[in-house]
Amino acid sequence: MASITIRSIKPLLGSRQAERFGYREATAFSNTSRFRSIRQYRMLARAWGVKEPFFKIQESRSNTSVTIEGQRFVNFAWTDYLGFSDHPEVLRAARSAIDTFGSCISASPMVSGSLEMHRQLETELAEFFGFEDALLFVSGHAANVSTIGTLVGEGDLIVHDELVHNSAKVGARLSGAEIKAFRHNNLASLVRILLQRRDHFKNVMIVVEGLYSTEGDCPNLSDLVAIKERFGCWLMVDDAHAIGVLGANGRGIAEYANVDPKKIDIFMGTLSKTLASCGGFIAGNAELIEILKYSAPGFVYSVGLPPAMTAAALASLRLLRSDPERVHRLQKNCKLFFRECRQRGLDTGTSIGLGMIPVIAGSVKKTGRLLERMMERGFNPSPIIYPAVRIDTSRLRFFISSEHSIADLQSCAEALSRE
Repeated sequence: MASITIRSIKPLLGSRQAERFGYREATAFSNTSRFRSIRQYRMLARAWGVKEPFFKIQESRSNTSVTIEGQRFVNFAWTDYLGFSDHPEVLRAARSAIDTFGSCISASPMVSGSLEMHRQLETELAEFFGFEDALLFVSGHAANVSTIGTLVGEGDLIVHDELVHNSAKVGARLSGAEIKAFRHNNLASLVRILLQRRDHFKNVMIVVEGLYSTEGDCPNLSDLVAIKERFGCWLMVDDAHAIGVLGANGRGIAEYANVDPKKIDIFMGTLSKTLASCGGFIAGNAELIEILKYSAPGFVYSVGLPPAMTAAALASLRLLRSDPERVHRLQKNCKLFFRECRQRGLDTGTSIGLGMIPVIAGSVKKTGRLLERMMERGFNPSPIIYPAVRIDTSRLRFFISSEHSIADLQSCAEALSRE
């Protein structure tokens, strides 16, 4: 292969520019601020005598217990809220889909990557959550990024809760719209921003979560609806952690708050938590879905959802619809664990005690040591540290399942109290 020389690029740069053009090396990845920050965290962990808390290899298939490095733990790190990932009907549906359609689609849904099963899942998702239509994405993160970037742009405004998921923040930054954050669940802060800024923009999107994945709390949906109607905004709700968790039938924040779901303009959900699959979806009115179907890059230029994942999500959705008793059992388990933690004086922040329950340790160091001690006692929670939360509010997250036993929940709370 011919080497590139100054002489060979002269036609591209022009003679004088080419002569002035010197050689320089690209920055080594090891010299980037991102790499140095990661290394600093790891060095601090070693100095504190704390093992690497992330990327633990799981060696078994389970939902309420898991094997890591040959040791069995009660598992609180999975968001399999209703235990569907190990349900015989879900596994059977996934196997059948592979036998019928193979392991993947290998094409965009727009060209030749659509199955009748995809459309069936979209129809049943829309129907269950109370919307006109829905659209599948191969990633929940991509669903948020792509939807926000498609609907708003330069000349528009996005106002989001300061603790909204990373995917919404990334989508907002990439959209080109102006961005304002309001204080967490502080609707007075939201209103002040809208009073000051609303009239300067054509379209304004308010973005919140239905159940916050780091705090375990909820927004006041009825007040949010009143605000978005008063100021003429779109309301987008990321309900990833509320599906199967909130409401008598697990329909999420709208059911929990007794609000007509159609008051939510853009409803986002994942398939990877309660629905025991992978991917995400957006639901709303027919016009919204038509825009996304023909314009959202994460849908138009991405492969279709694999058959096994589609079938697993569809089977899980049907189980959720037909067996609300699992939702009730989950909610009872959550309330039990939440009560046990609170009675022992543990800091659960602003959590409402449903789905995910945080136990706030404070510093990164304390959180790392608490994680190690809990694992020594046979429990596997999920650590959350800065920048996912404020540096002084690092915590362990406990994702509760309908399948956890009362004994496991009580013994875990007792272990937390002792440590």
